[in-house]
Amino acid sequence: QVQLVESGGGLVQPGGSLRLSCEASGTIVSINTMGWYRQAPGKERELVAIISSVGSTNFADSVKGRFTISRDNAKNTVYLQMNSLKPEDTAVYYCKLPTPSRDYWGQGTQVTVSS
Repeated sequence: QVQLVESGGGLVQPGGSLRLSCEASGTIVSINTMGWYRQAPGKERELVAIISSVGSTNFADSVKGRFTISRDNAKNTVYLQMNSLKPEDTAVYYCKLPTPSRDYWGQGTQVTVSS
């Protein structure tokens, strides 16, 4: 059974950094496209970043140049490094594993950017 567990969220001041982790079990992250999404209060869930099985990455325009996505195959974990955080980055962040049969989601981790 596939499980995704996010961690690393918290409260940070504007301009600060956080690194989110998504540890997977029941699947191998290196052979899958993995994505980070976020949902702010009252808004739709949106794509933040994805990393393909061959390591290519894509980012939402709003985070380009500030966020990076990577994975550690030995730890079966995908990371989202977030720098220069802004108040508008405040949201619950989720990792997602899409498969032909269904999408798997983690439980989410809260990121709050505030002074």
